[in-house]
Amino acid sequence: MTPEAREGRANSLLNDPLFNEAFDEIKEDLMNRWNVSGSTEVEARESIWLAMRLLEKIHGHITSIIETGRMNKILDKQHPFI
Repeated sequence: MTPEAREGRANSLLNDPLFNEAFDEIKEDLMNRWNVSGSTEVEARESIWLAMRLLEKIHGHITSIIETGRMNKILDKQHPFI
């Protein structure tokens, strides 16, 4: 997949209402599970924490693909011979 195609696909994902709804619902579910868990439920809380970090990492990776594509376009315009 070309960098341009990756950027376009990533942009489509982040602008897709269903994709964003899925992320929001998963995040809300995880937060609710965290809030109702007891302080002695260490394993459950660690699992929830890990899931939250993974969700953020996935979203951040997709965002990074878009930002990299934008930066490459700017650099191409500024330095077409590099």
